Amino acid sequence: MFKKLFSRKSTPVIVVSGLPRSGTSMMMKMLEAAGIPPLTDEIREADDDNPKGYYEFERVKKLPEGDVAWLPDAQGKSVKVIAALLKHLPDGYIYKVIFMNRAMEEILASQKKMLENRQEDSKVSDEKMAALFEKHKQSTKAWMEEQSNLAYVEVSYNTLLENPISELHKVNKLLGGGLEVEKMAAVVDPELYRQRVKNNE
Repeated sequence: MFKKLFSRKSTPVIVVSGLPRSGTSMMMKMLEAAGIPPLTDEIREADDDNPKGYYEFERVKKLPEGDVAWLPDAQGKSVKVIAALLKHLPDGYIYKVIFMNRAMEEILASQKKMLENRQEDSKVSDEKMAALFEKHKQSTKAWMEEQSNLAYVEVSYNTLLENPISELHKVNKLLGGGLEVEKMAAVVDPELYRQRVKNNE
């Protein structure tokens, strides 16, 4: 819940966030299916790692440099902002954040596969990377809790693929209700669940 609303803008920016390879692109596609337009530039094309597209907006990467002039156009739309960049979102807007969680083993496996596809090597062990990711996630959640102009909900990628309706009801509530969750759930494509870890939560 919002502690107070001091934004000069009343239409929220819908932010899809999370660690890398945590299902943010799928959530963007779900929101699009529900009628929420995505803010994208289509610069990054679909590939073997994300066959249905990345739904990215390159200027988001320039948030640390102060490039925020695109925010007015993001109101009422969904935009991907990775967890590392959330803290650079400026005051003056209301943000509703859908924070994607995924089993850490799957994140690491998916990221490793993506690096292999690009013929790159990771210089950090899985154990160290998992610890860094977990620390970063907890720090980001603590920061979101402190923001008076931001509300968020956590969505499990793993549960989303097995029982989408239950997770999507949380998204629907965050965004004020009225979303057609059945249309959103229809986006799920089990064929793309390629880094499945057995018995994950």
